Amino acid sequence: MCGRQLNEAELLAYKISDELKENLGERISSSFSFSRIQETPWIEFSIEFVTYNFFNIILNYNRGSFGCAIVNGDLAISLPNSQEWYDKADMNVFLQRITSTVRIKDSR
Repeated sequence: MCGRQLNEAELLAYKISDELKENLGERISSSFSFSRIQETPWIEFSIEFVTYNFFNIILNYNRGSFGCAIVNGDLAISLPNSQEWYDKADMNVFLQRITSTVRIKDSR
């Protein structure tokens, strides 16, 4: 990061990516890609990653609201989300739902 201090949006994006790594583990088959990170006038960012070497996933965060979609080119299929507000979310519930939605044959 070249010694630069991260802003609030970047810190939150990294925190969420750490939660994704911790909960999804080996199911994530790519590094995370961060985009649209802005801190003002509100916090907004996207995190993209691949699960099961197959599903391209994007997590969008905008002013506290967040959710995921499967991306296929210019199209995205929104994934069901009962945890719509990050500050009130149970990330275990959110990630279990994402995992069960995109699950392919998994021996775990």
